[in-house]
Amino acid sequence: MQKYDYIISGVGASGLILAYQMILDSFFDTKNILLIDKKTEYSNDRTWCFWEKDIGVWSEVVSKEWDTIYFGSNDFSKEMQISPYQYKLIRSKDFYDFVINVLEGKSNVTFVKEEVVSLKERAGLVEVKTNSKVFFGDKVFNSILLSQEYKAQTKYPVLNQHFVGWFVKTKKPYFDNNVATFMDFAVEQKENTRFMYVLPISETEALFEYTLFSESLLKKEEYEEEIVKYLQKKGIADYVITETEKGCIPMTCYDFRKQNSKNILQIGTVGGWTKPSTGYTFNNVLKNSKKLISYLKNNTDLSTFGKSTRFWYYDLLFIDVLYSENAIGSSLFASLFKKNRSSRILKFLDEETTIFEEFSIIVSLPPLKFLKALWKRVFKNN
Repeated sequence: MQKYDYIISGVGASGLILAYQMILDSFFDTKNILLIDKKTEYSNDRTWCFWEKDIGVWSEVVSKEWDTIYFGSNDFSKEMQISPYQYKLIRSKDFYDFVINVLEGKSNVTFVKEEVVSLKERAGLVEVKTNSKVFFGDKVFNSILLSQEYKAQTKYPVLNQHFVGWFVKTKKPYFDNNVATFMDFAVEQKENTRFMYVLPISETEALFEYTLFSESLLKKEEYEEEIVKYLQKKGIADYVITETEKGCIPMTCYDFRKQNSKNILQIGTVGGWTKPSTGYTFNNVLKNSKKLISYLKNNTDLSTFGKSTRFWYYDLLFIDVLYSENAIGSSLFASLFKKNRSSRILKFLDEETTIFEEFSIIVSLPPLKFLKALWKRVFKNN
């Protein structure tokens, strides 16, 4: 029986970020690390965006940065400088190639192409069963959805951030590649929270993503029809679609940590590392991975890693409100951006604000709706 010190189940962004942080720390030089995933090819299957100050960990694979974002709606529209932050884009193929190349150069790191079926603790070890083999590890970090409990429970509502994106290339220079469209709600809302997300790579190339924060998904054709309408509205006709992408990210305050145990830790989206109110995950994974690296040096019980903060409660109320009145998302975000500096909003979403700064954010939102959600949460859901 071959045993590993650490097994990472799922070799997507979360698993690779954690493994990369491990090999950067000499503490793990003598640890055997196994990464398991059924995936055999890594392509530009998704785009990750985040904001940060100065040069960060991923500077070698960041393909585009913006100092200015645009927020649009029928109630409020504005281009906003986000200093001291920059909004950054990473293409997944660049990220995969960079991290996997580094990991494959480490003698203590092994990749296995298998489909993980189950995880079980057995006599102080974790049994990782795949479709054809069994592996054993002291600690397992899992980013593969193996339980549907978060969908079946009713205590915490589940919205989805779902989208279809087109990379388009034009003959003429249509785009201001100095400004990223963070949210443009100037599209038909259809009783949902719907917006267009636009990332101009150059004057002739841009990513257009039609995005919803809602419970139900649409047919692929519906997303694409809205992208076509938006392009027509902007007067963009001579374009070709060079790449496409799609995704669905759960937005919920369900406590994924319930699936953790002494030797098994859920990471990434299945570990609750996605920001519930926005769906942003990439930078949260990096932050949590760094915390986990520090934690592993002094702790052996993975079930005690992580805890809820006051920001979890903010997200909880926001999701409660948006779930019960999905059509008001545009006005909520418009109020937020109209009454606060963009840099403070980003700092708040990064969960780095002080309580005083958070007060200005909170009072910019409709108080009665959130008080109603708080009342229901305290007196009816518990």
